[in-house]
Amino acid sequence: MTSGISRRARVLAAAVGTGVLVPLAAAATPAAAAAPAVTCTSAKAGLAAKLKKDITAALATRKGTVAVGLYDRSTNTTCTLRASSAYDSASVVKVTVLATLLWDAKKTNRYLTDRENTLAKAMITKSDNAATSTLWKQLGMTKIKNFLKAAGMTQTKPGANGYWGLTQITVTDEQKLLKLLTAKNAVLSDNSRAYILKLMGQVVSSQRWGTPYGVPSGVTVTVKNGWLQRSTHGWRVHSVGAFKGGGHDYVMTVLTHGNSTMNYGIATIQAVAKVIHKDLAAS
Repeated sequence: MTSGISRRARVLAAAVGTGVLVPLAAAATPAAAAAPAVTCTSAKAGLAAKLKKDITAALATRKGTVAVGLYDRSTNTTCTLRASSAYDSASVVKVTVLATLLWDAKKTNRYLTDRENTLAKAMITKSDNAATSTLWKQLGMTKIKNFLKAAGMTQTKPGANGYWGLTQITVTDEQKLLKLLTAKNAVLSDNSRAYILKLMGQVVSSQRWGTPYGVPSGVTVTVKNGWLQRSTHGWRVHSVGAFKGGGHDYVMTVLTHGNSTMNYGIATIQAVAKVIHKDLAAS
């Protein structure tokens, strides 16, 4: 049985097709909400406009919902798209887990144990899920939430019942974390920051896709990616990275869901990353 709405739609369509004038009120449909636009600011003349244009063009034909964050200290450049939209974290949350572990150890003035070091390395460099679950359980929700509070990551909601991959993350908070990793601050010690970045620089080659794509030679790369398929919103595919060299010092987050396949999400992220690296290198 067809609904009254669809019958009415067919009647209207038929009327329009035969040239019959349809009253405007009957044919009106709600206007689709305008998609959010990329916004960029920069101390470097012309750079913000170029990045906005190129990131927008890179996403113009891509399906799915994409959130982007860029911050370059060297030119005081910031770009955002859907900065506060929440995404299931998948494995990107593993950087937060390690940061929490180091933050908590610093509070009690201790080094990581050999076991913790082994787990941390597997978690970041190979994206080992079992190692992550072990550390997540060891830390517990209170410590994780306390770290998020200390880091100012107010939009991040840890996944319940051990489901760390369902932690809700945003570009805003991931960029806050990357900024903490890449500059001196009161939350993470210099040694902690160096340790996290070292492991993010040793990610296995098969997982070095995403934000590093198109990076100029001579620029150091640190990265952590995440990917997860669920029944709603298809594949979540995310990449966070920090880059230094060529006169720039920048961090980038690209979060996506609604991807038909993992590779489709990777291609979307890499289309964005490629133009960002290119525009910064040329500035």
